[in-house]
Amino acid sequence: MRITGYRTLTTIQEWARPVGDANGAFADGVTTVPIVLVDTDEGLTGVGIGSHVEIEGVFAAIEGEDPRSVTALYDRMLRHAFKAGHGGAVFATIGALDTALWDLKAQTADEPLWRLLGGRDRVVPAYASGLDIGLDDEDLAAAYRVYADRGLRSAKLKGGLDVEADRRRLALVRDVLTDAGVARPGLMLDANETWSRKQAVRHVRELERTVDLAWVEEPVRRWDAEGHTVVQRGVNAAVASGENLTGLEQFRPLLKGGGLDIVQTAAVGGVTHFLRVAALAHAYDLPVSPIGNIPVGLLHAATSVPNHLVSELQDLRPPVGITADLDIEDGAFVLGDAPGLGLTVHKGVISELGRRPGPADPAGPGVRPERAGLHW
Repeated sequence: MRITGYRTLTTIQEWARPVGDANGAFADGVTTVPIVLVDTDEGLTGVGIGSHVEIEGVFAAIEGEDPRSVTALYDRMLRHAFKAGHGGAVFATIGALDTALWDLKAQTADEPLWRLLGGRDRVVPAYASGLDIGLDDEDLAAAYRVYADRGLRSAKLKGGLDVEADRRRLALVRDVLTDAGVARPGLMLDANETWSRKQAVRHVRELERTVDLAWVEEPVRRWDAEGHTVVQRGVNAAVASGENLTGLEQFRPLLKGGGLDIVQTAAVGGVTHFLRVAALAHAYDLPVSPIGNIPVGLLHAATSVPNHLVSELQDLRPPVGITADLDIEDGAFVLGDAPGLGLTVHKGVISELGRRPGPADPAGPGVRPERAGLHW
């Protein structure tokens, strides 16, 4: 089997409500979802969800190769991106292609990826994550009731701008989960790198007077190993981070400095990246937790690592034009038996899309606010 080409598509996620974080929100509730399709000479196609940036140059590393050599091809793609730097969107492109290769490898074996990777249990524990900073209290409660109806027992809220607003919103979601029969809901707060070190400690300590926080996520800049350690030592909650880190070299200082309690990787990083980060975290006796909407590749990979803790569940529906062989039951993802990732891309549906995301307010969530981290 040989890789013969690739195709790119872009679909959308329709959230039906505003979504965003401390850096901004999409008021129309529509976000883009890039898709990469990798074709072979035997008629099989692998699916990867992630960036298209500089894909032509990265794809040159794997064209004509056997897709089953996936880990070697992952390193080959990293080498091809060497001078450009394998960070940010380029790293996400590598991750999308890597995920498509794993999909092909499992399809060739006629097995679901979770079984090919050595997983025993198809059930992957999940927590609810609503990207909810743009919701008022009524809509926030309504959103998390939907998650609670699917058995979700833990919830991660976006926050970091106002400690009293965070306290009120965390308590509201705690009550929603309690009313649904959860004895002790897990509550997490994601600041999305909006604080300085001192801000983070003060904000979380104040919340902890009345709220039992399971973890605080990305309290300071993603690469600030010393800052994470300051926060980790200054609060009771666990510190989680890593979704915006790329190579293992970026994780090492944070792990060595003792600044992380929960090691995260983003779905766009790809399956091979997740497996390597999970092994590195395991060497430090730390759990790993995948991040991202529809993180199908990482869900399959999570079944095969000993230190998976819980995976993020954002929207309950897949992106437009994509169907996935998985269910959400009793607070967990339940993976199916379809070969590969179990993703089906309906190209006709995507090609007919007439709706595209509007601009975010103020300029993000992808753009860091000018005064972030510079408040008292």
